[in-house]
Amino acid sequence: MIKYCKLCLYSSAHPLGLIINNDNICSGCKIHEEKYTLDWKLRFEKLKKIVKNYKSRKNNYDCIVPVTGGGDSYFIVHTVKNILKLNPLLVTYNNYYNSPLGIKNLANLRMKFDCDILIKNINPNSVKKITKYTLRKFHSLYWHSLAGQTVYPVQVAQNFEIPLIIWGAHQGNEQVGMFSHEHEVEMTRRYRKDHDLMGYEAEDLLATENDLNENDINEFIYPSDQNINKIGIRGIYLSNFIPWDPKKQHEKMIRQFKYKSCDFNRTFEKYDHTNCNVYMNIHDYIKLCKNGYSKVTDHAVREVRHGRLSRNDAIKLVKKYELNGVKYLNLFNKWIGVKDENIAFFYDKFKNNKFWIRNGVKEYIFNGHSKNLKILKNKKIKKIYYISNSNINLNDFPKYVVFGKGIN
Repeated sequence: MIKYCKLCLYSSAHPLGLIINNDNICSGCKIHEEKYTLDWKLRFEKLKKIVKNYKSRKNNYDCIVPVTGGGDSYFIVHTVKNILKLNPLLVTYNNYYNSPLGIKNLANLRMKFDCDILIKNINPNSVKKITKYTLRKFHSLYWHSLAGQTVYPVQVAQNFEIPLIIWGAHQGNEQVGMFSHEHEVEMTRRYRKDHDLMGYEAEDLLATENDLNENDINEFIYPSDQNINKIGIRGIYLSNFIPWDPKKQHEKMIRQFKYKSCDFNRTFEKYDHTNCNVYMNIHDYIKLCKNGYSKVTDHAVREVRHGRLSRNDAIKLVKKYELNGVKYLNLFNKWIGVKDENIAFFYDKFKNNKFWIRNGVKEYIFNGHSKNLKILKNKKIKKIYYISNSNINLNDFPKYVVFGKGIN
């Protein structure tokens, strides 16, 4: 039986694993409470002591910071360079789903923070072959992106012998409370495989049922434990030392460094995934098909926990956005090679019968988690304010930017 947290909107069926106690409060909400009880000044002083040991005395890079043209990249680099006074080497994986706005944000980040950056461009034919297989095998078009984003920083750390990698937030902590902030959990191969990569390392993709070969997956292979231990590579999360609040952080970056945001049709949030034409569209729709909820629920839960939305208002927003249409679908279909006449059949295969009721030959009725979340009547929704300061993603002829230096 699926249980629901009485404070947020998550259920015991959350794919990252979530515990709901006898008071019907989930582990994610319990760990979030630490943000109001921990001594964050003390924790930040501890962070400064940790990174001090990695400051180079040879005028080289002090650490590696993974970035994209969206997400928390601006805040992470600002913290690392301007507050911790480190010299970071920025690294980014080109997932080939780049939006024009993401390219603009990435170019602006490089200029505003004056950092060196390395960009990983893997053979796009290999990326397409991998994506076709992961989409068919475990219904993920984003596996290659998650694999590339999490392995490339470690590969660079190995090749340049830079032992410290600084990440932003730990997703497992922020969503489902996997660990206490005081555990100061670090990036591991195991977490990456089990959660980011859905249990599949690059080597696991080689199978007789596909045409992948070692050349296709070579750039996604994680460095050996022997090499990691030899260099002493570790990946720390800033969210263990800073009370993580993406909305406040993004708005600070908009004011200080001209970070650009935009409207999305499947959520009220405007900051997180501006860099990708896939994430908040077809990727988000597949998430809804598989798991019975989509990214708008993650956003709503976050705002409930930070006290900016009531649970009732959060439920209303989820119901308003989660079944909205998917934009830019034709872009991905063309890129991956799905013919127009096969589109409906292709995506219906992803629908989990726990959350979708078949009605006739072609129609499905959604019966996901929000159907079990009741709205209190006669209560007006409290508006939550987000800044939308660019319409560059909403042009009449959207496209993926395969390579780009920036847009004026």
